[in-house]
Amino acid sequence: MSENICYTDSYLRTVAASVREVQPAEEGKGALVVLDRTVFYPGGGGQPADRGVIRGTDGRSWVVVAARKAGDDIVHELEAGAEPPEVGAAGVYQVDLDWERRYRLMRTHTALHALCGVVWRDHGALVTGGNMEPGSGRMDFEFETMSGDLVAAIEAQVNAELASARPVKVDFLPRDEAFAIPDLIRTKVNLLPPGIDVIRTIEIEGLDLQADGGTHVASTAEVGSIRVTGYESKGRINKRIRIELADPA
Repeated sequence: MSENICYTDSYLRTVAASVREVQPAEEGKGALVVLDRTVFYPGGGGQPADRGVIRGTDGRSWVVVAARKAGDDIVHELEAGAEPPEVGAAGVYQVDLDWERRYRLMRTHTALHALCGVVWRDHGALVTGGNMEPGSGRMDFEFETMSGDLVAAIEAQVNAELASARPVKVDFLPRDEAFAIPDLIRTKVNLLPPGIDVIRTIEIEGLDLQADGGTHVASTAEVGSIRVTGYESKGRINKRIRIELADPA
């Protein structure tokens, strides 16, 4: 198993690593590289995978265009056509995130959790879906009706919570202990496979506590403010709210 640092330290942006394995390229894509340790997030829960660069001490470098989980490992996909690095030679490669993109995703993800926390606290609506890009995202909720006034009130409450600089904490709990927490799963469908014995949780103190595998900032103050860019009906009891960071570019 590789050391997958993103789950314990979202702020580490570079690490020295060795190449454990190189897998052949899929058609039209680049080779797949498994490292002994990595800072890349592999995607999941609506958050896209990280991008970045693997650098050698000899001046060579390889652009990582995507990453994904493969069992307990995170696999890094290189640009198509690139000759992959060599297996072995511990510590000769430097693994660097596209930090600007990652940090914007961290801020966006925490903003979406603040949105979810406000909607659950004030309206008791479950999440039915969600997705994000750097600086923007959307969440679907179990609302029968939605109006401009309701959305404006939600936006104001989310921004008030973000401005209150609530700490954001990561924890790892035994499955039985985690599922004893009321409302830990805010999604309409429980997406956690039964074989997972330890549950990773993200808590915005005083607002939101959920099972979650993504990367987040350490305080809501880092998010800044958000604006709701639209809302729409996706079914009889399924309404979508779209948001973006106040500085989405």
